[in-house]
Amino acid sequence: MEFNAYGIGLIPVIVIFVEVLKQVLNVPKRILPLINIFLGQIAAFVYVAPGEPKQAVLIGLVMAFSAMGLWSGAKSTVGK
Repeated sequence: MEFNAYGIGLIPVIVIFVEVLKQVLNVPKRILPLINIFLGQIAAFVYVAPGEPKQAVLIGLVMAFSAMGLWSGAKSTVGK
Protein backbone atom coordinates (compact mmCIF):
# COMPACT_ATOMS: atom_id res chain seq x y z
CA MET A 1 0.00 0.00 0.00
CA GLU A 2 1.62 3.19 -1.14
CA PHE A 3 0.70 6.63 0.16
CA ASN A 4 -1.20 9.04 -2.05
CA ALA A 5 -3.07 12.22 -1.32
CA TYR A 6 -5.85 11.97 -3.91
CA GLY A 7 -8.66 11.82 -1.37
CA ILE A 8 -7.71 14.98 0.51
CA GLY A 9 -9.56 17.20 -1.95
CA LEU A 10 -12.74 15.20 -1.45
CA ILE A 11 -12.98 15.96 2.27
CA PRO A 12 -14.31 19.53 1.82
CA VAL A 13 -16.70 18.21 -0.84
CA ILE A 14 -18.12 15.76 1.69
CA VAL A 15 -18.44 18.55 4.27
CA ILE A 16 -20.28 20.80 1.81
CA PHE A 17 -22.57 18.02 0.58
CA VAL A 18 -23.57 17.03 4.11
CA GLU A 19 -24.18 20.67 5.06
CA VAL A 20 -26.40 21.13 2.00
CA LEU A 21 -28.35 18.01 2.96
CA LYS A 22 -28.75 19.37 6.48
CA GLN A 23 -29.90 22.82 5.39
CA VAL A 24 -32.04 21.97 2.36
CA LEU A 25 -33.57 18.60 3.24
CA ASN A 26 -33.64 19.09 7.04
CA VAL A 27 -31.89 15.77 7.65
CA PRO A 28 -31.74 15.02 11.42
CA LYS A 29 -28.35 15.72 13.00
CA ARG A 30 -28.05 12.18 14.40
CA ILE A 31 -28.00 10.77 10.84
CA LEU A 32 -25.28 13.10 9.53
CA PRO A 33 -22.32 10.99 10.75
CA LEU A 34 -23.73 7.98 8.89
CA ILE A 35 -24.06 10.09 5.75
CA ASN A 36 -20.44 11.21 6.19
CA ILE A 37 -19.28 7.60 6.45
CA PHE A 38 -21.39 6.56 3.45
CA LEU A 39 -20.03 9.39 1.27
CA GLY A 40 -16.47 8.71 2.39
CA GLN A 41 -16.83 5.03 1.46
CA ILE A 42 -18.35 5.83 -1.93
CA ALA A 43 -15.58 8.32 -2.71
CA ALA A 44 -12.89 5.85 -1.63
CA PHE A 45 -14.28 2.88 -3.56
CA VAL A 46 -14.98 4.87 -6.73
CA TYR A 47 -12.14 7.38 -6.89
CA VAL A 48 -9.27 6.78 -4.48
CA ALA A 49 -8.80 2.98 -4.37
CA PRO A 50 -11.21 1.33 -6.82
CA GLY A 51 -9.44 -2.03 -7.06
CA GLU A 52 -8.38 -2.43 -3.43
CA PRO A 53 -11.33 -2.95 -1.06
CA LYS A 54 -9.35 -3.08 2.19
CA GLN A 55 -7.56 0.15 1.39
CA ALA A 56 -10.81 1.76 0.23
CA VAL A 57 -12.57 0.95 3.52
CA LEU A 58 -9.74 2.46 5.56
CA ILE A 59 -9.39 5.55 3.39
CA GLY A 60 -13.17 6.03 3.32
CA LEU A 61 -13.34 6.00 7.11
CA VAL A 62 -10.43 8.41 7.39
CA MET A 63 -12.06 10.78 4.89
CA ALA A 64 -15.41 10.59 6.71
CA PHE A 65 -13.93 11.19 10.15
CA SER A 66 -11.76 14.00 8.76
CA ALA A 67 -14.85 15.64 7.28
CA MET A 68 -16.63 15.43 10.63
CA GLY A 69 -13.61 16.87 12.44
CA LEU A 70 -13.10 19.62 9.87
CA TRP A 71 -16.69 20.76 10.31
CA SER A 72 -16.70 20.65 14.12
CA GLY A 73 -13.32 22.39 14.28
CA ALA A 74 -14.41 25.17 11.96
CA LYS A 75 -17.70 25.54 13.82
CA SER A 76 -16.00 25.87 17.20
CA THR A 77 -13.42 28.30 15.83
CA VAL A 78 -16.07 30.61 14.39
CA GLY A 79 -18.16 30.26 17.53
CA LYS A 80 -21.37 29.21 15.85
